[in-house]
Amino acid sequence: MADYYFGEIQGNPVGTTYASRQEAAAAGVHRVTVQGISGNRIAGAESISVNGGYEDDEDLGDEIIYTGAGGNDPATGRQIADQTLSQAGNAGMVVSEENGYPIRVMRGSNGDPKYSPVSGYRYDGLYRVDDHWAEAGKSGYRIWRFRLIRLTLREAAAYVPIANLPVGNVRPGRTEGVAQRIVRSTQVSDSVKKLYEHACQVCDVQLRLPVGMYSEGAHIRGLGKPHDGPDTPDNVLCLCPNHHAQFDLGGIYIDAQFRVRDHTGATLGPLYRKSGHMVNQDHLSYHRTRFGHDLDEP
Repeated sequence: MADYYFGEIQGNPVGTTYASRQEAAAAGVHRVTVQGISGNRIAGAESISVNGGYEDDEDLGDEIIYTGAGGNDPATGRQIADQTLSQAGNAGMVVSEENGYPIRVMRGSNGDPKYSPVSGYRYDGLYRVDDHWAEAGKSGYRIWRFRLIRLTLREAAAYVPIANLPVGNVRPGRTEGVAQRIVRSTQVSDSVKKLYEHACQVCDVQLRLPVGMYSEGAHIRGLGKPHDGPDTPDNVLCLCPNHHAQFDLGGIYIDAQFRVRDHTGATLGPLYRKSGHMVNQDHLSYHRTRFGHDLDEP
């Protein structure tokens, strides 16, 4: 982690411009002069360059749908091969998503004219990685996509790099805030969990606590955008916390024969199913596609 710095670079406020990639790298804003992602699978990704290098990029200003690294022709920006999530920059983006690390965004003059500088490069602030998924790009090859959302001024100011942890507060107070979330029916999730008596459909383990058994209702197709899955029993699995996390992050998936597989494709066993619980194959297929597994099938 020592080789990477997450957050604002002193002396480079939002709007600072640079004549070249080399100048931006020397300032520490985006420290690689060729790659679009500065980062790796261990530390995470600290910054990206948005400069029209990939045909599938979508720059919406406060939101960016960013194409992962690899598989494109630098001369044309067209995709000529599949991308992999194991590529260092792509894996780094996932690490930053899961750990909440902010991403510095640098825009170049070859990007969308509405949001890009007329010439050179410009530092445009901190974003967070909100989601990632796989899909077939415009040229038909698998690409990994990362949705980045601009941090508010308050969020950016509150961020403290992990190397400089704050002292904290031994008597934390309370503050009021407003949050948005998908409204979901706890009755739907509870009914599925009760049907399985809280036994995980992957490992069949019941987690027993002093107050009773515990399990989690996992939505196969996410409820929020861009997935827009339904809050219905055929889109919910009863899982233990470990397998819920693995399922949500692509560590495991379920094939068309209801076999549980890990991310390498190795079979772990069957998905346990009760006769009263129909699991929707379309949602399972969507989950596989999201993490790049269906795209391997003929």
